[in-house]
Amino acid sequence: MRANRRPFTTTSPSAVRNLGILAHVDAGKTTITERILFATGAIHKRGEVHNGTTVTDFDAQERDRGITIFAAAVSCTWGGHRVNLIDTPGHVDFSDEVERSLRVLDGAVAVFDAVAGVEPQSETVWRQADRHGVPRIAFVNKLDRAGADLDTAVASIRERLGAVPLVVQLPIGAEDSFTGVVDLLGMRALHWHADTDTDTGTGTGTGTGTYEEGPVPEPLREEAQRRRRLLEETVAELHADALEEFCATSALAEESLSRALRELTLRGDGVVVLCGSAYRNRGIEPLLDAALAYLPSPADMPPVRGMADGAEQERAPDPAEPFAALAFKVTATATGRLTYLRVYAGTLRKGATVLDAATGRTERVGRILRVQADRHEEREEAVAGDIVAVVGLKAARAGTTLCAPGAPLVLEPPSVAEPVVSVAVEARRSVDTGRLSSALARLAEEDPSLVVRSDAETGQTVLSGMGELHLEVAVEKIRSGHGVEVVVGRPQVSYRETVVRGVSGLVYRHVKQDGGAGQFAHVVLDVEPVEEASFAFRSTVVGGRVPQEYARAVEAGCRDALAEGPLGGFPVTGLRVTLTDGATHSKDSSEMAFRAAGRFALREALRQCAVELLEPVVEVTVTVPEDGVGGVLGDLAARRGRVSGSTSEGGTAVITATVPLAELFGYASRLRGRTQGRGTFTTRPAGLAPVPASVAGALPAR
Repeated sequence: MRANRRPFTTTSPSAVRNLGILAHVDAGKTTITERILFATGAIHKRGEVHNGTTVTDFDAQERDRGITIFAAAVSCTWGGHRVNLIDTPGHVDFSDEVERSLRVLDGAVAVFDAVAGVEPQSETVWRQADRHGVPRIAFVNKLDRAGADLDTAVASIRERLGAVPLVVQLPIGAEDSFTGVVDLLGMRALHWHADTDTDTGTGTGTGTGTYEEGPVPEPLREEAQRRRRLLEETVAELHADALEEFCATSALAEESLSRALRELTLRGDGVVVLCGSAYRNRGIEPLLDAALAYLPSPADMPPVRGMADGAEQERAPDPAEPFAALAFKVTATATGRLTYLRVYAGTLRKGATVLDAATGRTERVGRILRVQADRHEEREEAVAGDIVAVVGLKAARAGTTLCAPGAPLVLEPPSVAEPVVSVAVEARRSVDTGRLSSALARLAEEDPSLVVRSDAETGQTVLSGMGELHLEVAVEKIRSGHGVEVVVGRPQVSYRETVVRGVSGLVYRHVKQDGGAGQFAHVVLDVEPVEEASFAFRSTVVGGRVPQEYARAVEAGCRDALAEGPLGGFPVTGLRVTLTDGATHSKDSSEMAFRAAGRFALREALRQCAVELLEPVVEVTVTVPEDGVGGVLGDLAARRGRVSGSTSEGGTAVITATVPLAELFGYASRLRGRTQGRGTFTTRPAGLAPVPASVAGALPAR
């Protein structure tokens, strides 16, 4: 069957799909993206991750390391639809790239390894997609590998993710003999022929882009009918119209089943599961068909909501609406600064003037580009539903809302994770200090999860990020991209302080008189621990004793005080401050005075509270040969790790433990040494935990 490469001939949002590829590292996301581009005719030669020739892993560090580091956007056409894809990173250190991508996507394909099933980062990105309400379909990849099992992978989706998998395919063959799938909706077999490019490891990579349809093989017919029946029963339990048809006829027609699968996917009540082998180019065309059939278009999404003049407003995904877009990524290239936009409403034309809704600044769009990783195609306009890059914007950052000057609207920006690891950086040569500052500012602009600050005590420049690898990549960008040799200090984790026992009725009077107008502010604060938020503030003052604008100034002052806690000068989290009373002066009270009062009052309150130190902890999944389990368990215990689970199968053990992040520096080398290079581990954030007193006493102050 010839690939469905009908050209994209409409600008309707209903003919667009904005999709992300999500998974754990090494599950095959980039290979799937590469095969999609090949199947759709966007490229004519398949690249390979291990050869460093894929379209989306175009950065030198990605090719050297063999992993995706930066989210890359590509575009192709399939079945008369425009498919905009974002290949996201799978490593935990770059989860903020996934967060920014999910903020602007309408749907996603979650990729799972047929041998490993749901892995730690798979679960992390799945939860991120849950928070954003992004509908997903699942693709179980690598069915050609030894030990691959679709049913086991599906069971892990059900158990670890709490999802309802709706399996619509049955593999034909297993491991090396995997050649195709049975489509359970159409009850037909799809066979892909072996080609020299991937099955033998040689050839040009041109491939055919076709597959053959046929009847279900006789040995699989009974099993296919059983699984089709199970699919119908599961769908009928979840979908009212399907249940009505199933009760009346004891079956579901293909059209009814397909319609119910789409509605369940859009509601998040079920996850359609397909399977294949991306490396061998098997299962890609049905995956594309499923993306069009089950995942939403921009037209299926509700109107985007934002704030304008203090009130919530909506914009429908219509090219005729006033323009509104969200910037979600900024990169610097040799040809200029690229700002990546998701257009939610209206039409953006080349040369148009747009408004930065948060700052009130207007900028001119010089060029509009359709992005193909590191290559670009110039466009005259972008309409609602498009994901494009623009050239010419000087001040826009990730999270900036751009809109029509006459119709301002501020959209909710992507959330930014707090950094957990820091290193001190300085230029090797003093003459490069200015260039280093410029390079760090550029990095922080491109990646909001990187934070640059100056240590007040040592005068050092401190770079903070999401992990060791994140900081390694950033430092290498400084060296290779900006030509600055830097000296890097030992990584340090970002500790926090939190309130264990609060204080009530703390009175603070801020009085300052040094000629002219003075400052007067009187506040009474209650401070208590709170788990559900990093910081919460409320005012219970009655009778107008502290006007609302002064209460907001007190809150701002309290936030200022959170920067340094009483134990070691680390940021404070996990507390609620309540303004219970206060007083003003007719002449000397001001917002500045009440902000100062809030700052000094909370500092004094924290000194009276019981405060403890927190450290970031991670969930570590270690995979080792069974004969190495004892040494690994002992090493984890020495690193203050708490083992939460251990399984063994086929001579391999999988150990799960919670370990302080500070204890994992250099763990990769230690693990390889203990297991003769056969051990591997992955991590995912597990929040904050109290630091034992014996450890806290040895920590230097910030």
